[in-house]
Amino acid sequence: MAEKEEMRRLILEGGEVYCGYAFGSLRTGVCEIVFNTSMTGYQEILSDPSYTGQAVVMTYPLIGNYGMAADDFESARPSAGALIVREYNDRPSNFRSEMTLAEVMKKYDIPGISGIDTRALARSIRDHGSRKVLIADADIARSEGLEILRDTALPADAVSRVSCRSMWVSEPSGPAQSTALRKSLHIAAIDCGMKQNIVRSLNARGCSVTVVPWNTPADAIRALDPDGILISNGPGDPEDVPETIAAVRSLVGNYPVFGICLGHQILSLACGAKTYKLKFGHRGGNHPVKELLTGKIAITSQNHSYAVDADSLAGTPLSVTHINLLDQTVEGVRCEQYGAFSVQYHPESAPGPQDSTYLFDAFLRMC
Repeated sequence: MAEKEEMRRLILEGGEVYCGYAFGSLRTGVCEIVFNTSMTGYQEILSDPSYTGQAVVMTYPLIGNYGMAADDFESARPSAGALIVREYNDRPSNFRSEMTLAEVMKKYDIPGISGIDTRALARSIRDHGSRKVLIADADIARSEGLEILRDTALPADAVSRVSCRSMWVSEPSGPAQSTALRKSLHIAAIDCGMKQNIVRSLNARGCSVTVVPWNTPADAIRALDPDGILISNGPGDPEDVPETIAAVRSLVGNYPVFGICLGHQILSLACGAKTYKLKFGHRGGNHPVKELLTGKIAITSQNHSYAVDADSLAGTPLSVTHINLLDQTVEGVRCEQYGAFSVQYHPESAPGPQDSTYLFDAFLRMC
């Protein structure tokens, strides 16, 4: 077990206070608090850029027990706001482990708190919604913490902070694992905070991938002469990236387009739909999604705060293809006219079930 010497305190926007023990960084800060129901995959969750600036409550009680492996990072520099767990294990048992979770969190200045009643905290988030939370030293007064929360606004520039700074290329390292292709394809991927397993999934299918920053103009993407365009996942409100929406609006109809998570919301906005913020979002590896055409149900990996407004799709070229069986929210849209489609969940998983990897093959067949 981690040494329990340094006490820390969580103060929620509504006034709730939780106390626990520090691991990782001792940084103090304000985040948006959310919860994730995945039973494994804390490394991929911590390094998923979609969690930028968010304090993630893990509902599975034991975290850290299999350590961290270099091959499992989803971004080069993890940027989650904090990790909140019931029990932290600092002595991992796994032949692949190269460092502990606490060591990685300390390296990237991510605070962690263990010993929290995560069941009560997750229930609070579910009942009252995602809110601001202050991660601070144990001696801070509740009144002082609430004042800090009132005076601190959550940033709206998360995508620009986690997207790549310049264009880069990833080539397939071996023969394609997919038989869906008759030739090698070139995909332009708009990086809004992209998980690396998206690139790996395309490379594994024999594709060359050119990754471009979130604010790359449409003309610069056209100059790459891609066979198709992918819009990646990422953090925050999709309306915070009007440059990406404008580029996609200009490109859709001229290339096959595939949007994932934030990319799903961006494609929908580019086609005239609207989005809204969910009460506490979808985060976990157990969300059942129904494909309307076939009636098939997939268990999916999800991580998002916003959703596409189903009513706003009327009058747009988009139609709903998938729905979430837990709350009936839109999980996928398609535009036959433009050769574009998107899903709200993560077909590349990491972590999560692999029920939906076929979507990459469907995109490449379009290309």
